[in-house]
Amino acid sequence: MAEVKPMALIESMRKKVCMHSDVYFRTNKQTGKTTTGKLCYPSAKAPSAAQIKAKQRFAKVVAAVRAILTDPTEKAKLQAEYKAQTKIGSLFGYAMHKLNGNYDDNGDPINP
Repeated sequence: MAEVKPMALIESMRKKVCMHSDVYFRTNKQTGKTTTGKLCYPSAKAPSAAQIKAKQRFAKVVAAVRAILTDPTEKAKLQAEYKAQTKIGSLFGYAMHKLNGNYDDNGDPINP
């Protein structure tokens, strides 16, 4: 089979082309491979209370991870741990994986 190489414009795209589009672009940072996806059946229902709570918790955890990654000493320590493992493909993803269990259902830090 032939290998398809997308044109330079598509290689640099990510997320949606415009707000009305339902086609998403994503480039894998490790392999450089660009993929597309389409949201076929978006939900028309309002989110449930559990979904809203999960979204708020996720936002709090992401804010905590970003705060840790802006601190140079914490970031250096986390990078050393990240490089020692091979399971998770990005530093941010590794930080999310590591810190996600340290927060309760409301997104508040659990004090050991």
